Parts: sequence; C-alpha cells; structure tokens
Amino acid sequence: MSTSPAIPNTLVIIVGSTNPVKISAAQHAIEQYFPDVQIRCSGMHAPSLVADQPMTEAETKLGAINRAQFCQANATSLNQHADFYVAMEGGVDQCDNGPATFAYMAIIHNDTLSVGRSANLPLPQKVFNALQAGEELGHVMDRLFNTHNIKQKGGAIGLLTRGLATRESIYTQALVLAMAPFINMEFFND
Repeated sequence: MSTSPAIPNTLVIIVGSTNPVKISAAQHAIEQYFPDVQIRCSGMHAPSLVADQPMTEAETKLGAINRAQFCQANATSLNQHADFYVAMEGGVDQCDNGPATFAYMAIIHNDTLSVGRSANLPLPQKVFNALQAGEELGHVMDRLFNTHNIKQKGGAIGLLTRGLATRESIYTQALVLAMAPFINMEFFND
C-alpha cells in the first residue's frame, strides 16, 4: 500500500496555457487523485520556445517541459507558489504507421519533473502535408471540417473520433499517468 504525503486542504495548480481545454484537463486529472481537496487551477501564458506546430516528438516534449519550467520560474519571481506546475504541448510526427498527432505533459512538483505522453491519433496524409507546409493543426482541421477554433474545443481528436475522445479527455488521461511519480513517491525516489 502506498503512503502518500500529507494532503493540504487546497492544492494550487498553475497551467502553462490560457486555453480552457488545457486548464480543465489539469483540474480534472488532479481532482481524481485528490477528490476531497479544493483545487485552485489557473492558467498563464507560457512560451514553449519551440515552433507553433511542433513536428517531432522531441520538439513536442521540449515544448511541454519549457512551459512548465516557465510557470515555475515566473510564479516564484512573483512570490507565488503552486503545488503543481502543469504544461501540455501537442505535436505531430511521421511514425512507423504514418503521420500522427499526440501530446506531451510536463508536471513539476517540489522541483521534481514528471513527463508523460498521450496515445497517437493517426492523421490523414493531406493534413500532415499541410502541417509540413507550415500550417497549425487546429487551423487545418477547422478548414477540413468547417469548424471554428477547434483547438479550444474537442480538437482534432474530437473531430477524427466523432467525439468519442476529445483533446481534453486525452490530456486528462495523460496527466493522470504523469502524476504517478508524485502519488507513489516512495517507489520513484529510490
């Protein structure tokens, strides 16, 4: 049986984005581990320091880590404190079975970084070609499906799965997994 650290009455989360989908995913993921604790979750603009549309796994992962570290550094400089600094970065890459989109999660708690990743969502080749030409996934999907600002709604995931999965549901699941080292610290701090 896992022994968890003492749980405060309130947990503060700072998310490296002002996108409501990302803020909600962080809130929902952490609420699942702490159902009896008040969660205060807010977003801040945090640069990824990578391309607006990351085109490799490595670039996507770096973007998430950069955003989380930015949140931590800037909150500290403003004399604020959060229990968790959370960031998500969506990207694409040419995988073994064709082009796909996915996201990386970065969570910092007490100066410890945990990185997680979502599952792959296969992308049509014509979408990947548009991304290689310099477009962003959200804009391409809006044009293809005649939607508006899908990246702040269900995302490409929602469109391509007919709503069975959404950007938020996939981010939430990946964040739940990335939280494992913080929930089971005695196993991860060997």
